[in-house]
Amino acid sequence: MKSVVICGSSSFASEMREFANKLKELGVIVYEPHLYRASGGIWSEIKESDRKYVALGLTHDHFYKMRMADVIYVYNKDGYAGVSTNMEIGYAAALNKPIYGQSAEDAEPCRQVLFSGIVKNPEDLIAYLN
Repeated sequence: MKSVVICGSSSFASEMREFANKLKELGVIVYEPHLYRASGGIWSEIKESDRKYVALGLTHDHFYKMRMADVIYVYNKDGYAGVSTNMEIGYAAALNKPIYGQSAEDAEPCRQVLFSGIVKNPEDLIAYLN
């Protein structure tokens, strides 16, 4: 079985975790983003001088997970992909990894053309991982 890394906005944290948990139940190796604020971290409590280092660490952590994974899954509910997700899509394309999105509803054609396909649920993603 191949592995997948999930990318997406922290706005969808609970939905991405649910998606990841279903994949894990199906035996998939899943790398998830560390969603700092969704995990209880309070961004405003980090000293301004330290924020860039926290952001750098989170970014490099997720890039490492993307390098390890076989497939990139973008949880872009209703076509929404934030700034970090856009960066991750570009990084995945540079790594020449297959990228699957959750939604085809996307006003940005440059994102759409990078997706290898649209996959709505964990069970269908399994077909691309075997």
